[in-house]
Amino acid sequence: MFERDEVALYYEEYGAGFPLLLFAPGGMRSELQLWRARPEAPKEKLPWINPMVDLADRFRVIGFDQRNAGRSTAPVMPADSWPRYASDAVALLDHLGLEKTHAMGGCIGSSYVLGLIQAAPDRVVAGVLQNPIGLTADNRGDFYGMFDQWAAAIGSRAPESTWAAFREAMFGGDFVFSVSRQFVRQCEVPLLVLSGDDHFHPPEVARELAELAPRAELVEKWAGEEMKPVTREKIRAFLVAHTPNAV
Repeated sequence: MFERDEVALYYEEYGAGFPLLLFAPGGMRSELQLWRARPEAPKEKLPWINPMVDLADRFRVIGFDQRNAGRSTAPVMPADSWPRYASDAVALLDHLGLEKTHAMGGCIGSSYVLGLIQAAPDRVVAGVLQNPIGLTADNRGDFYGMFDQWAAAIGSRAPESTWAAFREAMFGGDFVFSVSRQFVRQCEVPLLVLSGDDHFHPPEVARELAELAPRAELVEKWAGEEMKPVTREKIRAFLVAHTPNAV
């Protein structure tokens, strides 16, 4: 557990080598357990690899629970937004003594990765964006609803006006919410984009990310049990290719 001010972030480490910081799927409930299994269906096979196992033979893999998800806690503040989450990740890197890292995110984690790159561009060497979330003409209400369900589970830690401002800061924008299209156009960090295919993870958003980013590669077919060996090797090869002093 890493603590700073009133924030406590739970994290786990696996393997050795160049660091790989993970940002878990799960919407506002982004917690490292969701790389392994869904709590509501623990025996169900997930469509993605578990990087804490599948990439730990080559990298020092660090997974953590975002604030107020899983075992991590924090106060709810009016200024909470994407930059606040990025600052948590930077603080965790500092705590671990990591000057540079790869970053991999699933679902909302993809937007967290992009937010980290924007906040600390010199510290992220390469990024994997799996199932990136994004806005379409008819899905903003789904993101608001997901936020409201999470907020209701957190409880009355803040006045209604704070929750409303927080929700708008997270999902009132467009594109991938955490960064702008202009930022992605200028992002020189290599990105591997694993496309989503549903309402929260629109394939058109993944395609646009890959088209805008100067050093991005799009993978459209990667999910499912039969694809896991290929996807694992694709991700590993991408990260190894961009690892400083890689052998």
